[in-house]
Amino acid sequence: MQEIINKLEQKRAAALSGGGKSRIDAQHAKGKLTARERLDVLFDEGSFEEWDMFVEHDCNDFGMAEDKIPGDGVVIGNGTVNGRLVFAFSQDFTVFGGSLSAAHARKICKVMDQAMKVGAPLIGLNDSGGARIQEGVASLAGYADVFQRNVLASGVIPQISVIMGPCAGGAVYSPAMTDFILMVKDSSYMFVTGPEVVKTVTHEDITMEGLGGAVTHTTTSSVADLAYENDVEALLSLRDFVDFMPANNREKPPTRTTADPPERCEPSLDSLVPANPNKPYDIKELILKILDEEDFFELQPDFAKNIVIGLGRMEGSTVGVVANQPRVLAGCLDIDSSRKAARFVRYCDCFNIPILTFVDVPGFLPGTKQEYGGIIKHGAKLLYAYAEATVPKVTVITRKAYGGAYDVMASKHLRGDINYAWPSAEIAVMGPKGAVEIIFRQDRDDAQMIEKRTEEYREKFANPFVAGSLGFIDDVIMPRDTRSRLCRDLRMLRNKRLENPWKKHGNIPL
Repeated sequence: MQEIINKLEQKRAAALSGGGKSRIDAQHAKGKLTARERLDVLFDEGSFEEWDMFVEHDCNDFGMAEDKIPGDGVVIGNGTVNGRLVFAFSQDFTVFGGSLSAAHARKICKVMDQAMKVGAPLIGLNDSGGARIQEGVASLAGYADVFQRNVLASGVIPQISVIMGPCAGGAVYSPAMTDFILMVKDSSYMFVTGPEVVKTVTHEDITMEGLGGAVTHTTTSSVADLAYENDVEALLSLRDFVDFMPANNREKPPTRTTADPPERCEPSLDSLVPANPNKPYDIKELILKILDEEDFFELQPDFAKNIVIGLGRMEGSTVGVVANQPRVLAGCLDIDSSRKAARFVRYCDCFNIPILTFVDVPGFLPGTKQEYGGIIKHGAKLLYAYAEATVPKVTVITRKAYGGAYDVMASKHLRGDINYAWPSAEIAVMGPKGAVEIIFRQDRDDAQMIEKRTEEYREKFANPFVAGSLGFIDDVIMPRDTRSRLCRDLRMLRNKRLENPWKKHGNIPL
């Protein structure tokens, strides 16, 4: 008995030491934590239970038979994050460069399967050199097994990827199918083909950071949602992020106690919208002032800044926020903002998170670049997402809601539950001056006449009352009362039941 106990301890020690002291030191020298150190930061102290510590690869080619390390480059298991059950895998770059073997893939699949069975979020901490080339197609098969599970888990349990080192080639497609991707600046990167291949094929000279670094993917490609300075900052932020999510698609979003009264009045919002309709203001001020304790977890803050998305709480319960940002492109919808918001709306609908929409949109951005880029189909993605969503939807039009963009932004016509307008709201087919120049094109050269007609149009349509008379707006509310009205409405909608017609799945305009 003592002999087997000694062997157990030896195996455990070998697994815990990863690739050895020199490789751990090299990892630390890059400013990176090891796989287990990352899990220690992520999970509540002492809560993580590791599985498959003793798994080894079964490759016998290229000298691999004599080169085996328990755990085979990935740590899997479950624990609690702020007291809630979460599953995770963490790739260990100190062991075979974190490369994925068949055994490595089986471990990841095992933890994914278990997360699906019990209905709990899955977090992947990615730090891998890619497929283990000594195993050939077996490692590629392992990737495909993981991809299949990503697809089956999509919309069933929250999936979050944190890129904390290299992630290249086929490895990028698993994170790409998860709900959110977080990255670490200067130490993580994602790309399908690396800089050397790019230079050979296209003659472009680019660094790994420029091609697939955290800044690139959070500002240009939108592949990643957030970028952090280091491992610890990313993991601590992830702990906060997980707090907003339900465990699975059958549960309500989590709630937590708050001292922020639902009836809180915000008189400063009465002066938020400038008297000049062409003057911008910051929609984030409104978002922060109506959410509990001004706590807003913004997503993709550095991409498509003309729309703001993120998670917050009202009366302690999670809500999703989508808002046009008048400070950028006057709040116009374009290709990037439509894609950004559409995916977020669909995420909220997957996981029973009510959606608050704040509207100040003069329309879709015009121009050949947008039309050639497919703004018609990309804009339709956002329309489709709102129309399909069955969660509670509450909309507030703060100022402009023009043209098709009015329809798209969670209008009453897309099954908006409650639709409000502020007194400053203007709901029309287009802006007064543009409308008049079309209607009275014969008088276009008569500046005095155009000005008079513009004022007439503004009085008739540049207010919320025409839409209100048709029942498209449920009420015109004072800005200061926005929080109290939204809290009351979300309380009323808590047990909302709405189902779409049965279908295998819709065909969203991808």
